[in-house]
Amino acid sequence: MVGVAMTPLRISNRTARWLWLDVQGLSPAPLGAPPLQETVSKLGYVQLDSICNLSRAHHHILWSRDQSYREADLHAYAYRDRGAFEHFSHDACLLPMSTYPMWARRFAQFRAKLDRSSWYATLPDANEPRNIRDRIGREGPLCSADFDHGQSPRPKAMWARPPIKLALDYMWYCGELSTAYRKGFQKYYDLTEHVIPETVRHTAVPDADQIDWLCHAAIDRLGYATPGDLKRFWEAVSTAEVRDWIARVTDDLVPVQVEGADGSWRHAFASASIEDRIALLTQPTSRLRVLNPFDPAIRDRKRLRFLFGFDYVNEIFVPKAKRRWGYYVYPVLEGDRMIARVDLSGGPKTGVRPIVQQWIEPGVRWSDRRQQRLEAEVARLSRLQD
Repeated sequence: MVGVAMTPLRISNRTARWLWLDVQGLSPAPLGAPPLQETVSKLGYVQLDSICNLSRAHHHILWSRDQSYREADLHAYAYRDRGAFEHFSHDACLLPMSTYPMWARRFAQFRAKLDRSSWYATLPDANEPRNIRDRIGREGPLCSADFDHGQSPRPKAMWARPPIKLALDYMWYCGELSTAYRKGFQKYYDLTEHVIPETVRHTAVPDADQIDWLCHAAIDRLGYATPGDLKRFWEAVSTAEVRDWIARVTDDLVPVQVEGADGSWRHAFASASIEDRIALLTQPTSRLRVLNPFDPAIRDRKRLRFLFGFDYVNEIFVPKAKRRWGYYVYPVLEGDRMIARVDLSGGPKTGVRPIVQQWIEPGVRWSDRRQQRLEAEVARLSRLQD
């Protein structure tokens, strides 16, 4: 087992933060970034979200790494040039097209799960998927509104959906349908053979090799990881499969101890090249960034708290009376520190969004200069939709 006969490499908190920001593409200044496909590949996925405050999450995430990015760029990359596909890891995500052959087990997992679900087992018409497939085959990409929903959503059910939407979702989760494109945030479904390039679609990868790729890819994008971290990254590999993988790839991993912001130490694993990777790290830019609540750099709240001492809750789903901060509050990153959070939910839908409220982190000395830099960054973010 890895780590039994090896002395763990100790990674200081500062180095761990630099490593994390580097793998997240947040270490260099957000200018002159590599092509969009390289950014998405480096991250592994970009979460999609329908909420639009200043901009939808996926656009904001990409802009935070390259401020020359504009919303139209994503359509060209993902839907016109087929550089990425949509599916569900921990949530709805855009994934590099090169990942598709490694996603066969994810489609199979969803099919097995949904076939057991009472949600999908009670569709009123068992022929609905075939009818949908035939119609899309004749007419091309369609959205759910293009179908006659027939029955109303089931009463008193959370996230209740009409039967046709259940059938569309089932086929999408199982890989029979794929997202052809979006208008606004409306998803247009097409037959997978019309969306996913043939060379990618017909690349068959044994399940064991999929697990190996997914685990290697996850640890590369995490910098360091516990078995739970690896499991949660894609949500495509079970904890038991992760532990078995760790036991098998002893030459590819080294044990590490990572220091937290509070001085505590956490046992984890890293790739065998971790020391070379650390040697190449440079100090993160001092450029101030306003991060999206769905940014992958802060998705894992436990890691965020451990590395940065920053306790963050996305209160979108918290009842208004119980919110501590606000509906849509953005963390603020400066260098390798989380220094504040800001509420930008007020004001006009176009133009520079005013700062409704801001909260400074304990121990941060706020100055007029920092305030000016924050306001300048908010102004730049406000122009993302231009």
